[in-house]
Amino acid sequence: MNNFIFENATKVYFGKGCVKEYLACLCGQYGQTVMLCFGGGSVKKNGIYDEVTACLQKAGQTIVEFSGIGANPTYAKVLEGAKLARENHADLILAVGGGSVMDCCKAVSMAAVYDGDIWTDFWARPGVIDFEPLPLGVIVTVAGTGSEMNGGAVITNEKLKIKTGRDYPKCNARFALLDPTYTYSVPKKQMVSGGFDILSHIMETYFSEPDGDNVSDDISEALMRGVIRDLRAAIQNPEDYTARSNLMWESTMAENRIIKLGKRMDFECHQMEHQLGAYTNCNHGAGLAVLHPVYYRHIYRDGLAKFQKFAVNVWGISPEGKTGEELARAGVEALADFIREIGLPTTLRELGVNESTDLKAIADSCNLAPGSYKKMTHEEILKIFQECY
Repeated sequence: MNNFIFENATKVYFGKGCVKEYLACLCGQYGQTVMLCFGGGSVKKNGIYDEVTACLQKAGQTIVEFSGIGANPTYAKVLEGAKLARENHADLILAVGGGSVMDCCKAVSMAAVYDGDIWTDFWARPGVIDFEPLPLGVIVTVAGTGSEMNGGAVITNEKLKIKTGRDYPKCNARFALLDPTYTYSVPKKQMVSGGFDILSHIMETYFSEPDGDNVSDDISEALMRGVIRDLRAAIQNPEDYTARSNLMWESTMAENRIIKLGKRMDFECHQMEHQLGAYTNCNHGAGLAVLHPVYYRHIYRDGLAKFQKFAVNVWGISPEGKTGEELARAGVEALADFIREIGLPTTLRELGVNESTDLKAIADSCNLAPGSYKKMTHEEILKIFQECY
C-alpha cells in the first residue's frame, strides 16, 4: 500500500430513532441559532421536517430556514445561504437531505465566514483553509454520495459551466445522524440512482494502482458485492431495513476516506459526468451509469489484472475456459447487465442529450484524471461520449 495519513473528524450516530435520541443535545452544544437547510420540500411531506423541528424546539433553538437546494447545487445558491447565515448570526448549519444539500452546506459553512470569493480561492483551484468554517451537522435522507463523513463538496458554477468537487477536512460535519428509515420515502428512481453512485465511488477507487494485494481493495470488493445485493433487495422491498441500513453505511464507507487509503484513485468517470451535469443538469447517478461500462471498455486492457479480479471476486464469474482478456471483459459486461437490470439509462439520449448538445465542448472541458489505468485525452473522452449517445 502507498503511504497515507488518515483523519476523520465526523462523529456518526447510526440507526433507527437516532435523530429523536441525539439531535436536541447535539445542537445545544453550538449556540442558539440553527440554520435548517433542505431541498425541494420532500422532508415536509414525509414527516422528517416535523420530527427535526420538534427536536430543535425542544432544545429551545431559534430556527432559520434555508430551502430550495437543487440536485446540482450552484455557487449562486451557496452565496444565498452564506448571506442568510451571516444576517441571522447562525451558530450551526444543519443539513437535512442527500448529497446535494450536504455539499451546498459545506460550501455555505465556508462562505459565511470568508471575506473572499470561495469559488476562486477553493474550487477553481485547491486552497488552504486557515479559518474555521461555521459548524455543520447533517441528517442524511438519501444514501448515495457518502458526503456525510467527508469534507467533499461538488458545486456547479453555472456562469462558467464548470462542476467541481473538492474535499477539505475542515468542512467535515461535526456530527452525522443516519437513520435508515429516513430513506424509505425516497422515490425508487432516486434510490437506484443513489445506489449506483455508491457503486461508482467504490469502482473509481478500486480501479487504480496499487494492483498488488492490499486492504483497501479487499474492503472495496466486499462493499461492491454488498451494494449489488442490497440494491436488488431494496428494489424488491423499499422498506427492507436490512437492505436500506446496509446501503446507508455502504454509502458512508465508500466516501469516508477508508477505502481510499494507499490508493491512487481514478475518478475520470466522475470528471466526465460532472461536466455533462454542468452542461445538461442530468441526474448524477444516471449519468455515471451511462458512462461507466463504455469507459471501462476503453481501459480494461490497461488494468487487466484488476478487471479480472472484479469479474471473479465481485460478479462470481468463473475463469474457466476464458483468456485473461475475455474474463476481464466479462466483468465489464456483468456491470452493464446490472445497470439494465436495475432500470438505469444506458444512453445519453435517455438523459436528455440531443443533437444540439455540443459533446466536443463538454469533452474538452473535462479534467484528465492522473489515476486512470489509461492516459486519457479529450479526443478519447469525446469518443466515449459519442459511443454513449
